[in-house]
Amino acid sequence: MTLPSTINQFPGSTCPKTIMQKLPLLLHDNQTLTNEELTLLIQTDQFDSDLASLADSVRKKYYGIDVYLRGLIEFTNYCKNDCFYCGIRKGNNVLERYRLLEDEILSCCETGYGLGYRTFVLQGGEDPYYDDAKMIPLIANIRKHYEDCAITLSFGERPKESYRAFFEAGANRYLLRHETANETHYHQLHPPVMSGKQRQECLWNLKEIGYQVGSGFMVGSPYQTTEHLIEDLRFLQQLRPDMIGIGPFIAHHATPFHSFPNGPLRLTLRLISILRLMFPNTLIPSTTALGTIDPSGREFGLRCGANVLMPNLSPVAVRKKYELYNNKICMDEEAAECRHCLEQRVVRAGYRVVTHIGNVKPLEIDGQSTQ
Repeated sequence: MTLPSTINQFPGSTCPKTIMQKLPLLLHDNQTLTNEELTLLIQTDQFDSDLASLADSVRKKYYGIDVYLRGLIEFTNYCKNDCFYCGIRKGNNVLERYRLLEDEILSCCETGYGLGYRTFVLQGGEDPYYDDAKMIPLIANIRKHYEDCAITLSFGERPKESYRAFFEAGANRYLLRHETANETHYHQLHPPVMSGKQRQECLWNLKEIGYQVGSGFMVGSPYQTTEHLIEDLRFLQQLRPDMIGIGPFIAHHATPFHSFPNGPLRLTLRLISILRLMFPNTLIPSTTALGTIDPSGREFGLRCGANVLMPNLSPVAVRKKYELYNNKICMDEEAAECRHCLEQRVVRAGYRVVTHIGNVKPLEIDGQSTQ
């Protein structure tokens, strides 16, 4: 995806120049724009500074300078799916597979709790081994030991009744990126047996059950267009998730997309700012992928409106086996070392790490809370 450098490269636009110059402020005030206006905003870097400044002011209105930490536990790298971009896809026959035992997962939680984390994220591939019979008692056990913590799940598509059972066992949140809202683009990224509509239906099921729901998409994925990105924003406007996670596409050497270029840092940061202005109260992570494509990527993400980081609590011995993309960072750091490093980065960026559970704040409309 090639980005034009200025709005003067859009001679066919019918948007008046005076309006074009005020697009960031219009988005800030209205929390939405027309498709044409969003196209102009996405396809030029002219507004990046204004977008970041406005986005940072909005996140400070809702969250101050607080940055929430979520302790990530990557408990299985087995996956039944063959997504064309993912390093743990079923077809990666050179990957050494692993599964953490329940005691190992609980040990990760214990370490994280001692470091101040009050949210644990159980993330993994779509591994049939971890069926309801295994997951329900695991979730209940974590809830029993850590009553003051949020339990976030992130292991793909499940039947609605399974989601409900996990919720009743004690899970609070579920993260499931929709990846792309355009069905044609979805099939360019996934094998025919997978369905974008089905994935979206899972998100609606999760909301109906009562989860705090997170969704999101890759930036700069193969075959992605600006129109696809706008469809993603429109879908998120319908879903109104509590958390929106985006990150740049990063190629993995053992996938069909190994030769595609990585997603652009600048475009990803721009979209973080746009998301903060469209969804003022939403929790937005500054992802590990940002830190992978630029050493200061996560700090840039915070300055553009993000307010969540997800340090890794997984045992060091398995981290390199959960390589979704090439050159993933933080593979060799012990949990305490990772926590200290992130806190220093957050402080240098002008923010502060907080240790409480970090729920989404109510949206304010005309000065009144919507909850």
